Amino acid sequence: MTDGDCSGQLRDLSGKKVAILTFGCTFNQGDSRVLERVLIGLGCNMVSSPDDADAVVVNTCTVVGATERKMLRVLRSFRERPLYVTGCMALVQREKILSVCNPVFLSPGSRAGACRKDSTALRYDVGIVQLGTGCPGSCTYCITRLARGPLKSYSGNGILEEIRAAVRSGAAEVRLTAQDCSAWGQDTGESLPALLNRIGEIPGTFRIRLGMMNPATVLPILDHLTESFANRNLFRFAHIPAQSGSDRILRKMGRRYTADDMIGIARAFRKRNPDITIATDIIVGFPGEEEEDVQATLDLLGRMLPAKINITRYSPRPGTPAAALKAPVDRVKKDRSRLIQRHATEIYRQLNRPLIGSYHPVLVTERIKPGTVLARTDTYTGIVLNHDFPVGSELTARITEDRTFFFFGEPSGRSGPAGPVLLTFHL
Repeated sequence: MTDGDCSGQLRDLSGKKVAILTFGCTFNQGDSRVLERVLIGLGCNMVSSPDDADAVVVNTCTVVGATERKMLRVLRSFRERPLYVTGCMALVQREKILSVCNPVFLSPGSRAGACRKDSTALRYDVGIVQLGTGCPGSCTYCITRLARGPLKSYSGNGILEEIRAAVRSGAAEVRLTAQDCSAWGQDTGESLPALLNRIGEIPGTFRIRLGMMNPATVLPILDHLTESFANRNLFRFAHIPAQSGSDRILRKMGRRYTADDMIGIARAFRKRNPDITIATDIIVGFPGEEEEDVQATLDLLGRMLPAKINITRYSPRPGTPAAALKAPVDRVKKDRSRLIQRHATEIYRQLNRPLIGSYHPVLVTERIKPGTVLARTDTYTGIVLNHDFPVGSELTARITEDRTFFFFGEPSGRSGPAGPVLLTFHL
């Protein structure tokens, strides 16, 4: 959203009821929040359901083929309504969108000061602060890189002020998001570790969850970055996508690191922060992938022991170099995906089993429904509590039940055996 958009494209919506539908990543959610503030500034009434709206805004995602197809179905369903479209698909697949509807196109949100100065006006349990747009990567499969362009980091001072505003508005968790968080500052002479250290000086009861970091941009700042995770306002949680355990496939992906680099990164984080939660992503069925490459990925995961593994079946994206290459057939991709998922489930069981019955200091970060909240440990482990604690509450919780990706728990007046159950990682 540019300054011109604030007073131009959206002016016709002034005073109307508007619903924003957001798809995709946390960064897209941040764009929608910027847009929501702009619309409220224009006198719009925001509604949650399109059925109650005079106009609908769809913030699109097109990261994989299945998402693209979903977007086209959604857009087609609103073709007879006043429709506005933004997001990555609007930037790189306009003709596809025009094949199913004829909307008003909006540029994705920017940090135009006039559009963001009232950032304390809206309240969210979880705050979202964008670090910048674009990335310095050269991944051969990524359409988001084509949509968002080269890295453009936002100023550190501006980011810190947005964090303060989110905390003032009641957020207990603030998510820092970008296409590649660890690349932040490469183009401006700033660095992510320095920014994280400055965040540690912000008063208040809150925690920062740092978003996805490309291993290639983690490596140059690794030592300082691992030290930064010791600051009190930062969840000890690192999302570092490996994508493959095969060096041959990583080269074809244009990822600019090796499987050994991934092991080195995990080792460095755990040496400085032994209880840190590490999450990763895997792409299955990339062009040229063979059985030995899949086994290399399984071996890497078995050594890293990530607490969360996001598995995606490769799909060619238009305009990307990898789209011209031949990928394994869908049946093979499905089989390999299931194999890696079974391996991931075994890792989760290994990591989760020792946590049952343990006690942890937690911060309540979200209301799930009346009488139920989500609390986070310092390592971002989610514990559902069937109590109506206010967001921002700090207490001790006992883990009672493993649900694979989160836990159920109960509040406890006792403090021990408190803290994380440390596992030994042989990397």
